[in-house]
Amino acid sequence: MDGGMTLPGLTLDIISLARLMPMYLSLTEDGRIAEVGPTLAKLLPKDAAGQDFFALFEISRPGNVRDMAGLAARTGDRLHLVRRDESRTSLRGLAVPLKGGQGMLLNLSFGITVAEAVRDHDLTDADFAPTDLAMELLYLIEAKTAVMGELRAMNRRLEGARSEAEERALTDTLTGLRNRRALDLALAELVARGQPFGLMHLDLDWFKAVNDTLGHAAGDHVLRMVAGVLRAQTRAGDTVARVGGDEFVILLPGLVDAERMRIIAARIIARLEEPMDYQGVSTRVSASIGMAASTAYDRVLGDRMLADADSALYEAKRQGRGRAELHVPD
Repeated sequence: MDGGMTLPGLTLDIISLARLMPMYLSLTEDGRIAEVGPTLAKLLPKDAAGQDFFALFEISRPGNVRDMAGLAARTGDRLHLVRRDESRTSLRGLAVPLKGGQGMLLNLSFGITVAEAVRDHDLTDADFAPTDLAMELLYLIEAKTAVMGELRAMNRRLEGARSEAEERALTDTLTGLRNRRALDLALAELVARGQPFGLMHLDLDWFKAVNDTLGHAAGDHVLRMVAGVLRAQTRAGDTVARVGGDEFVILLPGLVDAERMRIIAARIIARLEEPMDYQGVSTRVSASIGMAASTAYDRVLGDRMLADADSALYEAKRQGRGRAELHVPD
């Protein structure tokens, strides 16, 4: 192979051979590497020339090709090779004997692993033969990857927008609590699952006086403060919803003990009766609470429990406000 190769009527120099087959490999009769194409050289040690081909490569298919005799017997067959190093780079190839039995010539390619090879070995368009479709394949892979990436990003944006829209649809804009629609959904889910739960219906006392004396901005400020109190006095899994101007409903999954519900209600009322400052003016409100527990019903109906808690709420107001009453079904 010194200086090139000669075919009948054709002499091919090394430069032309390298351009035509940049991943060629020539072997001597005893299986040592004589010459390496420029692209293939990037995968091999710098001292690859002179080394045993079978020490650097494993021919996985066809099987039992472990020496030059086995390779010669597979002339013209498609070969599947793997580098015997940490990269385990996969290659495809074809072997043909050189004239006069002077060894073998292999023409290799990356096959379907071309994308990984380009990435791992920093290959460019110049590393492939002009007739090789590898780069076109890479362009298609990159285009597909870019399109799929853009589609995934678009889907994430759409999903985020949908989740955000759903969240807005279930949120009270003034207080950030759940709204009536969210309450209805949460209540229906608890009833459908058959999970015991407590329910509190809360209405602010003396709130109208705040609005009448200080204006709606002060009233909105108080409502936001109330929302903060309700969040602080409930658990992460509870549903706290604003269902009217100064009305709130709290769902307490798994909490049906009357005494515990009274303790929570008393704590909420005590916190709400603390002065709330608005632009240097101290405002005061209180709350009346009506309660109901799902375990008190033979058949749990969300609307009935809400109505019963509402009745208990107005009983609390009749009893003097600033207190909580538990509804007990007949």
